Amino acid sequence: MILHCVFLRFKSAVSQAERQSIYDAIVALKDVVPGMLDVKYGPNVSPEGLNGGFVDGFIATFEDQLVRDYYLKHPDHVEVGDRIVAATDGGLSGLLVFDLEV
Repeated sequence: MILHCVFLRFKSAVSQAERQSIYDAIVALKDVVPGMLDVKYGPNVSPEGLNGGFVDGFIATFEDQLVRDYYLKHPDHVEVGDRIVAATDGGLSGLLVFDLEV
């Protein structure tokens, strides 16, 4: 399995409703990406203070690397990805992506 971890620094102007809309769009990808097993999302709740400004995020679980790679190229993912980049502080620099094989 692959845990696709994405941490976000949303622009301050991005409302909670827009954040939820983005997360809903990510969850909806499960309907079009066979082998996308789960999505969890929300704010950082760690008390350590080591988030580097990445205070929101999501984790998508995939059966394997092939499914993750299919997801990355899927047109619906590209569309959601563009929304995310537009909503993050600094565009791509407002994202941190870390994939973990478990």
